[in-house]
Amino acid sequence: MTEFYALVPAAGFGARMGQELPKQYLPIAGRPMIYHALNTLCSCPQISIVFVVLSPGDTLFHDYDWSCFGDKLQPLFCGGQTRAETVLNGLLASELEPDDWVLVHDAARPCLTEAHLEKLIIELRDDPVGGILAVKVADTLKRADAGQRVLRTENREFLWQAQTPQMFRAGLLAQALQQCKTVTDEASAVEAMGLSPKLVAGDTSNFKVTYPEDLRLAELLLTS
Repeated sequence: MTEFYALVPAAGFGARMGQELPKQYLPIAGRPMIYHALNTLCSCPQISIVFVVLSPGDTLFHDYDWSCFGDKLQPLFCGGQTRAETVLNGLLASELEPDDWVLVHDAARPCLTEAHLEKLIIELRDDPVGGILAVKVADTLKRADAGQRVLRTENREFLWQAQTPQMFRAGLLAQALQQCKTVTDEASAVEAMGLSPKLVAGDTSNFKVTYPEDLRLAELLLTS
């Protein structure tokens, strides 16, 4: 029987936050940021194990109490220098079956909900490729030149903003990342193999905490 697993790459630092503490450990609503995504993933009954892939030199993870997640949460201290390398290392260390589904989720998307997960799994569990949560681009998009002057307005009709989780078979994803190691998301590696991941409509609440002001918005959403 095909199993579902989650993998959370958390070996980075998040330099754009301007903080000394790695971004995944910044406090939101009384918990480290990464806790909120892990809590949603571990609460999903379809997901068997949640792997969090950390830097080999991470000394902070064990400073927090993760006992509420029991054995469902498994840390792997094999993160790499890039996101793609971290995800690939996690896939290889987890030793999943090639046909198992893996949901890769950003530690910096703390507002993931059970409804997001349920929709993604339902729409993709029988898909031949897999896919991602995404939202249609709503804002007008401007392409700029080197001097930050508008070159032109881009047609947004078929543009989507990628989110996570991104859900693919473990074997396919490992092969894709081994062949394409410079991507910033998993779907890009799968696309480079000539495949077309499916876009599953999410919503803007599942945003990525990137800048300091995003912390307040995430806390408002999580406590509302």
